[in-house]
Amino acid sequence: MLDEYGLAIAMVVALLVGIFSGYPVAFLLGGLGIVFAFIGDIPLPFLGTVGSRIFGGVIENWLLIAIPLFVFMGLMLERSGVAKNLLLTLQRLFGNVRGGLAVSVALLGVVMAASTGIIGASVVMLGLLALPVMLKQGYKAEMAYGVVAASGTLGILIPPSIMLVLMGSIMQISVGDLFKAALIPGLMLGALYTLYLLLAARLRPDWAPLASEGGAAEEAEAQAPLALALLRDLLGPVVLITAVLGSIMAGIATPTEAAAIGAAGAMLLALFLKQLNVQALREVCRSTSKTSAMILFVVIGATCFSVVFKRLGGADMIEEMITGTGLGPYGLLLLLMGLIFLLGFFLEWIEISFVILPLLLPVVNGLDFGGQLYGEAVLVWFAILVAINLQTSFLTPPFGYALFYLKGITRGSVSIGTIYKSIIPFVLLQLTGLILCILFPSIVLWLPGLG
Repeated sequence: MLDEYGLAIAMVVALLVGIFSGYPVAFLLGGLGIVFAFIGDIPLPFLGTVGSRIFGGVIENWLLIAIPLFVFMGLMLERSGVAKNLLLTLQRLFGNVRGGLAVSVALLGVVMAASTGIIGASVVMLGLLALPVMLKQGYKAEMAYGVVAASGTLGILIPPSIMLVLMGSIMQISVGDLFKAALIPGLMLGALYTLYLLLAARLRPDWAPLASEGGAAEEAEAQAPLALALLRDLLGPVVLITAVLGSIMAGIATPTEAAAIGAAGAMLLALFLKQLNVQALREVCRSTSKTSAMILFVVIGATCFSVVFKRLGGADMIEEMITGTGLGPYGLLLLLMGLIFLLGFFLEWIEISFVILPLLLPVVNGLDFGGQLYGEAVLVWFAILVAINLQTSFLTPPFGYALFYLKGITRGSVSIGTIYKSIIPFVLLQLTGLILCILFPSIVLWLPGLG
């Protein structure tokens, strides 16, 4: 195999070396594709198909327009101050519950995930809002940092998720079905976080003191009745979430059209809260452009890499290696999940989605799980399993981006070792959710099956 697939193996090794060198991934992927095309003596006319794939599958793909629109929606919501108001209200709601502040952060993570889907923005926002309060109240550092990082990553799974939009494009399956399929697993992860926090606070009261025990000062200003404040702060996000997801699930709008509705709705919400001005609009548009351009360049580079990699026999090599293990369908599925989990330590979800996922699709299409798992249902199920799995890539060192965001906002006040320890329980909870979705596929497929 080394002789037959030597160039394909060398291509993978060069990719790993390049990633550890810190070279920008988008240029690394594209550059390796071009270099190995020449090393492998691939005819120049074949490289023209790379351009055709990029224009046909990326530039002209109507579905991918949803990405900048969803990014804009999330960033505009971040600027509107919705999250801050909601966190204060949730803190009041759970103020008499041990671990209530941590639970409030987890619940806010769920709401913001369904409203924004921008991991960096969510982690930074939750960190700036909640970490100072939690640490002042006396929360154990590992619990405080862990719940902020884990709750911020829910946006990559709970729709509207940019990852699911890209997966739908890569796997040629309905994004609407993926949104439906991801909803229950995403809420399940939020519930697992909440149960863990309440249990940990009960077993170790010193980890999560009550507000009175931590010496937190009461607000002197008059507060609106709790029910009224909760309704006021939840109304905007709930209406926006319903408009976006409801229109997709009801078949009224495509994901791209729903993303436009969400972007417009986020602007209206910011205007209503008196947070919309020229400066805010300029900053949100600039950040949206940067994020969208980063994703687009990685997609272009990954397309070039994957086309050349397949031409050098890489896809056949991977299929032979996996199917040659002699494992049954579920054994192969666990092997693939383990492979993706390990890759998440070193690669971003975008590279895994665009480079690794297309190589695994032929293997998945050839598996027979029986029962309700056939046809597109298998692909939808597999896509959600991958999405849950890739959530861990934001939390696992050395390249977990949520860890870097947390380290950045703490400005050196906490060691990276403490942050690493803080995410261990939440990675285990994510893997628990993954195992549950493997054992009980109806968790994923029930909602799409309703039609």
